[in-house]
Amino acid sequence: MAQYRASESKREQFRRYLEKSGVLDTLTSVLVALYEEPEKPNNALDFIKLHLGAAGPEPADTEALRTELADLQQKYNELMEENKELRSKLMQYEPSPDGEAAE
Repeated sequence: MAQYRASESKREQFRRYLEKSGVLDTLTSVLVALYEEPEKPNNALDFIKLHLGAAGPEPADTEALRTELADLQQKYNELMEENKELRSKLMQYEPSPDGEAAE
């Protein structure tokens, strides 16, 4: 009988821990969302992962982001090169630091 009480006590402590940390509320809200979903998803576990934020980006999304990153990196490099060229042209027309005009 004492062993049963010890086990029950551990269970109760664990339940309080989950409640304190907000796990029970979060799981409840995700399960309620699944219950209220008009068209039940084929994979309930994926639905839960998605709503808990555990699911990573979809592979198609990842590939699109990588493509966008590569395009933006290339544009950045082009703009930096253009900036460098424009600065060098500007230096031809700006007065030198000691106050003399460039010819």
